[in-house]
Formats: sequence, C-alpha cells, structure tokens
Amino acid sequence: MLELLAGFGRVEAKRMFGGAGLYRDGVIFGILDDDAAFFRVDDALQAEMEAQGSVPWVYSMKSDGSIRSMGYWRMPETAADDPDEAVALAKRSFVAAITRKAVRAKKAPTKKAAKKKTPAKATAKARAKK
Repeated sequence: MLELLAGFGRVEAKRMFGGAGLYRDGVIFGILDDDAAFFRVDDALQAEMEAQGSVPWVYSMKSDGSIRSMGYWRMPETAADDPDEAVALAKRSFVAAITRKAVRAKKAPTKKAAKKKTPAKATAKARAKK
C-alpha cells in the first residue's frame, strides 16, 4: 500500500488493533485491515465511493455486539490498480481527516485551569509555623 501511495509523500503505517493506521504529518487518514485499505471520507467523498461500490469499515463492539462505523470507506478496486487514482483519493481523504480533526477541536470543551492543590505535607508544615 505504501508503494501505491508513494506519490502522496511520506505516509507511515502504524500497527493498531490487528491492522494498521495510515498517517501523514501525524494525522490518520486511512486504515489497513484484512488486506484492504479504507480511507476517511467527508460527505462528498463518501457519496462518490458508495457510487463506485465501496463499503464502510465497520467493527463489532465486544461489550454489546453492536456494529459501528467510523467514517472510513474501502478503497475502490480501480484505485488499487492505479497509483494516480489512489494518490488522488488519499489526498482527498487526508483533507477530510484534517477538516474532521479541526471541527472536533472546536467542539471540544475547553478545560478550565485546575485549582492548584497544596500537598498535605506542605499544609501541615504551614500550620506548624503559625
């Protein structure tokens, strides 16, 4: 897979959960699982991939057996045989991943500054000096 995406620049595959994540510049934009590549999609890319017969990457929750999807869709067969198509798909997927990451960062609650706690030992010393 990395050879197929060579025209996209430095892409790293990092092991995770029995498969691997595809990363560029620290952003995950794809998943390798069961000898297939799945790419992060936005609405437009999902519609195009679905029209080409692509399917979403899904997994089963061990806790309750439910099936979940995370917004990654299988690379179409045509892209598996065409490096230019695979790179174009990876570029769009990377943009979708960056956009999703930015949106999630805006939605994340801001953490309030935690009240600094004084260790119990220091408090006891302060009381002893009084």
